[in-house]
Amino acid sequence: MQTLGCRLNQYETNSIRDQLEAAGYTIVSFDAEADLTVINTCTVTNAADAKSRNAIRRFTRRNPSAVTVVVGCYSQVGYKAIAEIPGVDYIIGNNDKLNLLDYLGDEKVERPVIIRDRINREDFSVNFLGEAPFNQRANLKIQDGCDFMCSFCIIPFSRGRARSRDFKNLMEEARSLVDRGVREFVLTGVNLGEYCNSEQNITTVIDALNAIEGLDRIRISSIEPTTIPEELFTRMASPEHALLPYLHLPLQSGCPRTLKRMHRKYSPAEVLEFIDRSIQQVPNLCVGTDFMVGFPGETEADFEETCRVFLEHPFAYCHVFPFSERTGTPAARMGAQVPVPERNRRSAYLRRLSSAKRYDFDGDHVGQLADVLFENPWEGLWPGYTENYVRVTVPRKGGADLANRIARVRLLRSSADYIEAKIVKVIS
Repeated sequence: MQTLGCRLNQYETNSIRDQLEAAGYTIVSFDAEADLTVINTCTVTNAADAKSRNAIRRFTRRNPSAVTVVVGCYSQVGYKAIAEIPGVDYIIGNNDKLNLLDYLGDEKVERPVIIRDRINREDFSVNFLGEAPFNQRANLKIQDGCDFMCSFCIIPFSRGRARSRDFKNLMEEARSLVDRGVREFVLTGVNLGEYCNSEQNITTVIDALNAIEGLDRIRISSIEPTTIPEELFTRMASPEHALLPYLHLPLQSGCPRTLKRMHRKYSPAEVLEFIDRSIQQVPNLCVGTDFMVGFPGETEADFEETCRVFLEHPFAYCHVFPFSERTGTPAARMGAQVPVPERNRRSAYLRRLSSAKRYDFDGDHVGQLADVLFENPWEGLWPGYTENYVRVTVPRKGGADLANRIARVRLLRSSADYIEAKIVKVIS
């Protein structure tokens, strides 16, 4: 199996893995010889399409007799291009990919079978079996699709309009994962803050998860700035609540003119005021963001405004994406396209600023105590994250087994990628 793209794809691949193992398949490495593969694709940019095609070709060249199944976002909108790749047997869009076993045969087919129905607008459930591996934390899908229709984004076409997961089904999976040892959930979806199912919303979901005995942490993944209820700040600030002090807000640009052309639903000033309120109410809050550079019509002055906004406000880091023309979106047809070398220059410059701010943010924590959920060992170290998303390592040699345990540490010194620490006390 191979997964490209976002946390949501990672979650859905695990669901498919569950079903395949329950049906008797043994999962092997994507580079190993196989009888069947499932490639879960991404289509967020044209570059993502190319990566998906390359993954398909790489597998079919190595395993010409295997059954090749391509699913996901690129299957939904780029099925014609996928069908031209030799060796592809099944192309299944997002509406049906979690039911792929209902469609598969045992042998290769002459022409690809294309299963690409219109995506339902109804709320949904997930068929989970509880066998897929996790690494101390688990992605938990609560929502899918988006109604915002940003001018650069293909997701409303590849994943459909916004819809929410059935609350009972969501809680059943959450309890099942905690029973298997999961200590932290990362809530995933396309537009998380739009969760709305009967009387439930994002706040009531988080409170219900908090009530599960044995769950220590809840982290919100990327969430649209205009969709976050401020009552979540009290949860983040409370040591008695599992919601962690972390927000990743995809601002996309610090320039009002660019945001308007992107069809975003806010101005920079509105988001920055929201961040200021959150910082005031939540101690040690980590705020990250996304920026897209080189959007059509973005001038050097516009880009400098984005850099200024990032530097002068309390962002710990940013993820940077050079604009990529996505066929089928309004932005791809706009005039004043920024030359690709200039997009790449701006991207590299802003990434350097992000690295510097991340280093400073981590450095501000040196000397402090923090609670860390440790992951599996890596290169002689125990790695893990603090509650506010600071990457930490402690030496493995001679210490206790820390996998899936929470320990209090003293943060000693920062490096480029993490803070070195020492154990003060293993908590649980």
